[in-house]
Amino acid sequence: GISLFAVGYFRDTEATALTLLSLQYHVFVASMSFVLIADDAYLFMVTWESMALSSYFLVTTEHNDEANRKAGFIYLLVAHLGAISILLAFGVLHGGHGDYTFEALRQAELSSFWASAAFVLAFFGFGAKAGMLPLHVWLPEAHPAAPSPVSALMSGVMLKTAIYGMVRVIYDLIGGIRWEWGLTVLLFGAATSLFGVLFALMQHDLKRLLAYHSVENIGIILIGIGLSMVFIGSGHPVAGALGLIAGLYHTLNHAVFKGLLFLGAGAILKSTGLRNLNEMGGLIRYLPHTALYFLIGALAISALPPLNGFVSEWLTFQASLQAPLLESSVVRSLVPIVAAVLALSGALTGMCFVKVYGIAFLGQQRHDFAEPPREASGWERAGMLWLTLACFALGLFPVFMIGELNKVSLVLI
Repeated sequence: GISLFAVGYFRDTEATALTLLSLQYHVFVASMSFVLIADDAYLFMVTWESMALSSYFLVTTEHNDEANRKAGFIYLLVAHLGAISILLAFGVLHGGHGDYTFEALRQAELSSFWASAAFVLAFFGFGAKAGMLPLHVWLPEAHPAAPSPVSALMSGVMLKTAIYGMVRVIYDLIGGIRWEWGLTVLLFGAATSLFGVLFALMQHDLKRLLAYHSVENIGIILIGIGLSMVFIGSGHPVAGALGLIAGLYHTLNHAVFKGLLFLGAGAILKSTGLRNLNEMGGLIRYLPHTALYFLIGALAISALPPLNGFVSEWLTFQASLQAPLLESSVVRSLVPIVAAVLALSGALTGMCFVKVYGIAFLGQQRHDFAEPPREASGWERAGMLWLTLACFALGLFPVFMIGELNKVSLVLI
């Protein structure tokens, strides 16, 4: 869907710039694919780094602007700090013997201390790429700087490769999950979710606002994974599987609706040249198709049925309701508090997107255009339609997707 949109979005770009942009774009997409199929630490790290470098060049596409160069630098710095942390986690798992294939790392017999060290390194290494608090500093800078289809790819897909890496290393390679690890993930997830939505509410730049909502949704995913690890570490694998499925389902859902929202923001930016919400208004008259697709994305991210965001957040609440199974009274009392934070984040997200949609598309026109804004091209609308249909499909037919994700949980737990 994003690539379809990109065909229309970059159509007017100068040929030389477009050639370079296309190369970087395809290297970025290929790198993310290779991260998912890597079966040894060497290939994983090489593709991880090529993903970071290609996305850095995409973020700094408009490098004449000093703010964009600064955003790219911060992004590259945090990406490399995260990569060093992941590399050290693989080093701990390797232990100085054998080879670096995942099969060999899986067999590593670690003491309790070194297993926890590997967990901390992997969690913060992948958390830096995912945009987890307090390592999120690059995200609200890089997303607005990048061209809109690239913002959609970074938010929708790249952040999810970090979640994939986190689950792959912690569940699959380290194994022997402990509830203390889960509690760490859970608390960071709750803080990230609440922080992200509160900062999003204060933004006037539409792309920065969407970037902070990516931070919030990474927090929601971490809450699901954290609940899963707490239950598995406490000897309740079925409840743990529910938490993991909730986290993975939200990973997929966020990729779809956030991709759609970034594409909608891109269509607005291209046709009007505006990113500041305070200058928008009445755009539904000029961009009726974009307004409809953006509305679907806004309803999905606000977790309203029958769209996809509702299903995964509801599953996360279902996982939190299993708290009475836990023996530790402290953890048992913390889980409902985290669930309350999740509910508050959902309500604030709804409030934020009522504001965004009301200001941008409804109400009075606040900007005098030299010529009326043009609706998105056929390619751009096709890209947005594709993701809109996915929002409905994942919301209306969750049973099939849950069945597929359950296969993942059976392998990992």
